[in-house]
Amino acid sequence: MTTTPPAPARRAQLEVLRELCGGAVSLPGDPLYDEARVPWNLQVDDRPAAVAYPAFPDEVAAVVRAAAAADLQVAPQGTGHGAPPLAGRLADAVLLRTSAMTELRIDAGNRTARVGAGVLWGDVVERAGAARLASRHMSSPGVGVVGSSLGGGLSWYGRRHGLQCSAITAVEVVLADGSFVRATDDSDSELLWAARGGGGGFGVVTALEFDLLPISHPYAGMLVWDWAQARRVLEVWAEWASDAADVATTVARLFQAPELAWLPPGIRGRQVVVIDGAVVGDAQRAAELLAPLRAMRPEIDTFAVVPAATLARLHLEPEEPAAAYASSVLVDDLPDDAIEALVATAGPGSGSRLLFTEVRQLGGALSRPAPRGGALDRMDGTFLVLGVGVDADPSGWASLRDDADRVMRALEPWATGGLYLSMVDDEVDVRRGWPQEAWRRLASIRAAADPQGLFVNPRPPPK
Repeated sequence: MTTTPPAPARRAQLEVLRELCGGAVSLPGDPLYDEARVPWNLQVDDRPAAVAYPAFPDEVAAVVRAAAAADLQVAPQGTGHGAPPLAGRLADAVLLRTSAMTELRIDAGNRTARVGAGVLWGDVVERAGAARLASRHMSSPGVGVVGSSLGGGLSWYGRRHGLQCSAITAVEVVLADGSFVRATDDSDSELLWAARGGGGGFGVVTALEFDLLPISHPYAGMLVWDWAQARRVLEVWAEWASDAADVATTVARLFQAPELAWLPPGIRGRQVVVIDGAVVGDAQRAAELLAPLRAMRPEIDTFAVVPAATLARLHLEPEEPAAAYASSVLVDDLPDDAIEALVATAGPGSGSRLLFTEVRQLGGALSRPAPRGGALDRMDGTFLVLGVGVDADPSGWASLRDDADRVMRALEPWATGGLYLSMVDDEVDVRRGWPQEAWRRLASIRAAADPQGLFVNPRPPPK
């Protein structure tokens, strides 16, 4: 695909950027521009004014200053999993890709990690696992640590240990004036508070530091049934999940698994119900806790004591770039009527094309205020229902949205009214992502850190 270069005057402004980042800058019309601008989520087809690949904080600062001088905005992006909310807003922005910022240090003695803005969760999980530690990592190894942490971060240890954002102890940021700040609880604490679940928009985060967990071998795996059993399995699981001990964090989902070689043989190409998750602690106690689920006689049962690093791919999420769509709703309860509505819109006979519709078990530490505090210090609800569709053909995206919307509308009677913005692609009222007081404080911090609106707000408020 070719792109028409900008007008000569604009081009002259942009040419200044070429001297930055050791030349790792692409402008419209350059041979590598189309490759550089594409995010992981191929649904998005933006054409930014330039794409820059800084490797160090001082290079980030130089790009920020140059963008401001050229009257451009700046949009930081790691992997681009969460690109949809930025769609159509980058024509006058420098897309600042952080994938070259790959610093990763594990301090086993202090049980902490330090990661650059380009580090992926798979790398953290592997390095931490080698030190007999675990992180509050996401369910896909290819997701960026910084972006997912800023948005909250649901992990396999969430009900016992809370959100990943609550584990952050330090954040390093390049601000709108090009200055560098290291925010901790003792210095620039408002920025750290915003980084704990505020979703970004206050600067370019170049590095995070966060606590790790003393977990080396959780009891983890999956249980699988044919999806003809969907209603029975989900009703039993929902009742079990509502009262389960905090040491267990599980996800139940309706999975229309494609015929792909990397999927397990018992799942590949099938329509199944899957319950996967992890239990922290004694193996015998974990087995007893899962007994009611095993009593439903799953076709596949892989739960066992496993190395923590193996949980990176437990959820069987696509890792290669894809055109994906996600929508979700937080609910207070899942009574039998809610399960019936879920299965009717996403299960057998529904006609749904969603790759998976899942219900994430919340509660426990996820529902209690985090000791450290932050913009998002707990989850609003007992369950999160998520629908994800994947289709390489743009003509199919509208039907995927319709399928997801049908599920979310069916569950409205049990919805909390809040949103987990990290799992919502569409334009929404972002104020629903935080308690009202937290939203006001977050907006104030962003305004103070970026008074001229240099950074593209990943989730702008309604006008």
